[in-house]
Amino acid sequence: MVKDDTATLLEDAADRIAAISRADLQIMLRRAALRLRNAGGVSMEDDVEDALRDLAGELGKTRNDMIRFIVREWMEKNTYLPVHELDEDGDVDGIA
Repeated sequence: MVKDDTATLLEDAADRIAAISRADLQIMLRRAALRLRNAGGVSMEDDVEDALRDLAGELGKTRNDMIRFIVREWMEKNTYLPVHELDEDGDVDGIA
């Protein structure tokens, strides 16, 4: 017996939504959510992993948060994303 992957099961459920039970749909959606939540696995070289882990520890962030931050900063600095600048005359609510 070959087990279908989650995407195939969800597509099949969408095609026959009226015939699928609520419990089966809940199981499939929870399985899909779990796969999405765990899909953040980006493997790096050992020295990069060590530096990333140390930096995340210093800043109190998770590894995945650090990867997102680093990629965003790189994309902003290289003009792939717009830079979010503070207005010099704007209100900073006591934070400078």
